[in-house]
Amino acid sequence: MIGDVPNVEAGQGFSTRRLAHEAGVHRPLQSGICGTKKTGAESIVVSGGYKDDEDYGDVIVYTGHGGQDSSGNQNSDQSLNDSGNAALVTSHLEGLPVRVLRGHQSDSPYAPATGYRYDGLYRVTSYGSKLGIDGYLIWQFRLEAYDGTPTPPPAEQPELPSAPVEPVVAPVPGNENPERITTTVQRIVRSSAVKRTVKAWHDNRCQVCETRIEVPGGSYSEGAHIRGLGSPHNGPDTTGNVLCLCPNCHVMLDAGGMVIEDDLTVLRDGKPVGVLRTHPQHTIDLDCVRHHRERWRM
Repeated sequence: MIGDVPNVEAGQGFSTRRLAHEAGVHRPLQSGICGTKKTGAESIVVSGGYKDDEDYGDVIVYTGHGGQDSSGNQNSDQSLNDSGNAALVTSHLEGLPVRVLRGHQSDSPYAPATGYRYDGLYRVTSYGSKLGIDGYLIWQFRLEAYDGTPTPPPAEQPELPSAPVEPVVAPVPGNENPERITTTVQRIVRSSAVKRTVKAWHDNRCQVCETRIEVPGGSYSEGAHIRGLGSPHNGPDTTGNVLCLCPNCHVMLDAGGMVIEDDLTVLRDGKPVGVLRTHPQHTIDLDCVRHHRERWRM
C-alpha cells in the first residue's frame, strides 16, 4: 500500500517493530526499505542503521541499502540494483509518497525516546552517490515531508543543510503540486495507476518522438491526459485517454502546440511530423483525441 495507512496517524507510537508491522506502517521486520522497483517504496525506517544518514526533521538524507557487514560498517559499494534502492528511485521518478518510521536506535534528535514512531509521508526529491564515511560508494536519497506532515519536536535543533544531496542526478520535472486522489485511503501522487500502466506498456518511450530519458537506476516519462480530467473538459481517467510522452511533448500537447488526427497523425503548427506510435494493449480513445483537437482549433 502506497500512502497513508487507515487508522494510523502521524505521530503514533509503537513499542516494538512488530507492532508497526502489524499496523501496516512498515511490513518488513528487518529490512529498512519496503518496496520494489516496480511498485516503488512503501516505507522506510530511520533507526541508525547507516552512519551516513542525516536527519533534520522535515528533511532526511537517507542512505540506501547494502554493502554492510554484521557490525554496521560499510565493506563494499552499494548498487541501485538492490531492490530497496531501486524502489526509492521509482518513488522519485513517479512522485510516490513514502511512509517514514523513526526508531529509538537512531542518534537523531528527532528519534523517539523508546520504540518506534510513524512520522507521516515524505517525497523523494533527489538522489545521488558519494563515498561514504567508510570509503565505499553509497547511494543517498533526500526525502522531504509533504505539507501537512507534522515535524516532531527535536531534542536539540540541528542545522539544516543549505543544499540537497550532491550530486543531484535526477531532477523532478512536471507538476509542483501533486494531486490528491482518493481510493481506500488518501494518496498524494503525481502518477496514477492508469498513467503508470500506459508508461509501462511503452517502456517509458515517448509515443511521439521516441525519446526515453535514462537516469541511474531507471528511466523517466510522463503520463499525459489527452482530454483534461477537470472541468470543463471532464475527460475519463482511462488508459485510452493517456499517452506516454517525454516532458517536451507533454507540454506541447497540453498547450495546443501538438494535435492528433483520427488516423493518429501528429500535427505541429498544422504540419504532419509523424504518426503516434501505438501498443497492442493501448487503444487510443478517439473521442478524447477529437475533443483535444477541436479545443485547440477554435
